[in-house]
Amino acid sequence: MRVLVVEDETRLAASLRAGLEAEGFAVDVAPDGGEALWYARENAYDVILLDLMLPVLNGYDVCRRLRDDQDWTPILMLTAKDGDVDQVTALDTGADDYVTKPFSFQVLLARIRSLVRRGVSERPTALEVGDLRLDPASKAVTRAGTEVRLTARELSLLEFLMRRAGDVVTKQQILGNVWDFDFEGDPNIVEVYVARLRNKVDRPFGRADIETLRGSGYRLRPP
Repeated sequence: MRVLVVEDETRLAASLRAGLEAEGFAVDVAPDGGEALWYARENAYDVILLDLMLPVLNGYDVCRRLRDDQDWTPILMLTAKDGDVDQVTALDTGADDYVTKPFSFQVLLARIRSLVRRGVSERPTALEVGDLRLDPASKAVTRAGTEVRLTARELSLLEFLMRRAGDVVTKQQILGNVWDFDFEGDPNIVEVYVARLRNKVDRPFGRADIETLRGSGYRLRPP
């Protein structure tokens, strides 16, 4: 199996190469994000170990560009950062797993084997329903190629509806997922935000895709 290690710390990169080769992997090493893209575009890999903090292009940018290229090679992020925001950003840009430094080499091997067993499958990072597109990583929303500006809550509501396009979702489901399970405010807030979404992603484009089903809930009608 072939692995691409993208790491700018020379000693760590050499250690990973030696350890992986001892386990029978064929290993290429890229010291920066630019070289990583070149290697990934020129060769087929079973998994990519991708550091977050890199020269030229950081790990987020490398991952995002590969996914934009429709390259679904499993990516395991390696980083010294351990905050929730960093993990969420890594996964939203298309990474498959996330390991913080320092890490056990045996644990790293287990994670690699797990990714290899899963294999390569198409996992688009952006959500698309007809001509409506939402990128969770960049928070960008477009309809028919036109940018639509949404607040954070409107964005969360749209993402929830898009991930369940065609399904009827209740007001309580929306409150539990877009607000939180302990929400104690007026549940009619859902109606307010659904109306706001319609005014931004439906009506300006002559659409009526966000439906209200009386007594049941709401649905984003698929094309």
